[in-house]
Amino acid sequence: MHKIKLALGAVCVLLSLNQSALAKEANPAPLYPGVNVAQLAQQSPVHWVSVAQIENSLVGRPPIAVGFDIDDTVLFSSPGFYRGQKEFSPGKEDYLKNPQFWEKMNNGWDDFSIPKEVAKQLIDMHLKRGDSIYFVTGRNQTKTETVTKTLQDDFQIPRDKVNPVIFAGDKPGQNTKTQWLKDKQIKIFYGDSDGDITAAQAVSARGIRVLRASNSSYKPLPQAGVFGEEVVVNSEY
Repeated sequence: MHKIKLALGAVCVLLSLNQSALAKEANPAPLYPGVNVAQLAQQSPVHWVSVAQIENSLVGRPPIAVGFDIDDTVLFSSPGFYRGQKEFSPGKEDYLKNPQFWEKMNNGWDDFSIPKEVAKQLIDMHLKRGDSIYFVTGRNQTKTETVTKTLQDDFQIPRDKVNPVIFAGDKPGQNTKTQWLKDKQIKIFYGDSDGDITAAQAVSARGIRVLRASNSSYKPLPQAGVFGEEVVVNSEY
């Protein structure tokens, strides 16, 4: 009789556990998980700056040479890169080493790129100061290019103020971004990638981070401010 009671007890426990598991499966995660004020207030200790603050920091200084990376810094160019991957190496990054892709990208596909608002503000500010503007990109160089004209039109840069785009690329024997920044005596360089910031810091230039849009095809997203650099607020678009 005692054994029967023990057996019945075990069955009841198992049934109870099973019902509990079924209840959990029947109740999905809350549709509205909510948020608390501590989560809303959490911020990373990053040196944020605005375009106005950058301009103010240059008051009283004579015109200087400033540089801009292109992709994800002044142009949201993911549409062209997305198309290039689909056409030349679906699901792989091999297209970035394909000369045919760069011929397309540098000669017309930037018609699908979107000029970033923060770039318009920064370029306008530097033109007003009389600074010389250089665009230094990691794209591979091609025999012809329309990128310079695209940037001139997108950002309404006067013809006498336009410098041809510098294609640093990644081929052996080519000047690196760091070398170009040194050669052009660039004092401020804006970029979205870690390499942009470290290139600037390597030549004692002021590297300022522009945020890469979260829907950029260039992943993973970098950690802005990781080198102690200034980061422009609201610069993801």
